[in-house]
Amino acid sequence: MAITGNEVEVANQVRRDEELSRSPVGRVIESGLPVAGAAVSLGTALVSGGSTVLVVAGSIVAASGIVDWFRRLGTSKVSENLEVLGQATEDALSRVENVLREHGTSIDEIKRRLESEDLKSAMASASLQALRTTQKDRLVRLSLVLANGLKENDLKPESTDDMMRAAVELKDIDLQVLNTVLDQQRKTTTLSLSTVDGIINQPIEVWRPLNQSGFFTAENHMEILTSLERLKSLGFCAEVQTMTPSWLPRALVTPLGEIFLKRVREIAT
Repeated sequence: MAITGNEVEVANQVRRDEELSRSPVGRVIESGLPVAGAAVSLGTALVSGGSTVLVVAGSIVAASGIVDWFRRLGTSKVSENLEVLGQATEDALSRVENVLREHGTSIDEIKRRLESEDLKSAMASASLQALRTTQKDRLVRLSLVLANGLKENDLKPESTDDMMRAAVELKDIDLQVLNTVLDQQRKTTTLSLSTVDGIINQPIEVWRPLNQSGFFTAENHMEILTSLERLKSLGFCAEVQTMTPSWLPRALVTPLGEIFLKRVREIAT
């Protein structure tokens, strides 16, 4: 039986009760944004040669309530995002609870993790990041960062905040690049270090087979290079010097990048 009464479930239930009578979409519709026909009536119509000419000097736009519409949409979108995030987090944490139980983790330990300050801080961080996206899959990523962090008993605020930000900023292609490079990196068994200057040759050994396999194409190579730049800016990839000149990328996945990939994957048994 799932543990009841934790803060995630309570917060979700309160939100459901508050939103039961009105959906976010309904609130936007009820916000009173004039339809085109109503807006037209705000202008001055002049009849000339059998046709109607609309005299507009910004009055239609000014009267159409655009600012108010965005203000109300913002409120409803915040509520909608937090609802999606809350439900996804509750579901993910329930799966984590089952996994922890199966591996012999005590009820007291699971409760301790669910009630920890680290989880509360991570949930607050996820809530803030949820306001930066309109994509449901990125909200689900946030929930997985939370749940997998709790599963590993590793929700250190600094690294968790970085992963939350990455969860809503990275594109699908970025995750594909990160995963592909890491897979090839793991296949590379040799690591050559110069005894003189310590330059690592491994990037060539990782990227040459990726190039030979068709990972790069004329159509996508700039997109992949752009993804690498985004990943490097988040600390998930690092540029490494090589002793041999090459046009191939010299980026390798960092330990933080590997951890991030584990955090955004579905709950593992």
